[in-house]
Amino acid sequence: MNLKRTFGAVLTVLGIIGLIYAGMQVINHAGNTTTLVVVGIISVIFFFSGIGLVKNTKDES
Repeated sequence: MNLKRTFGAVLTVLGIIGLIYAGMQVINHAGNTTTLVVVGIISVIFFFSGIGLVKNTKDES
């Protein structure tokens, strides 16, 4: 079991959840604009960091 791949998967899932949350708040016109921008930016960072970890980690058995 590779810890980096697991952590990358967790980061990717957290990024997806954050992006969905921010998108729902924008569509419903709820929430503060600053909060939504910060949540969106952090979610994008988590998402791409997780994808990068999963993609660049080699499988070593």
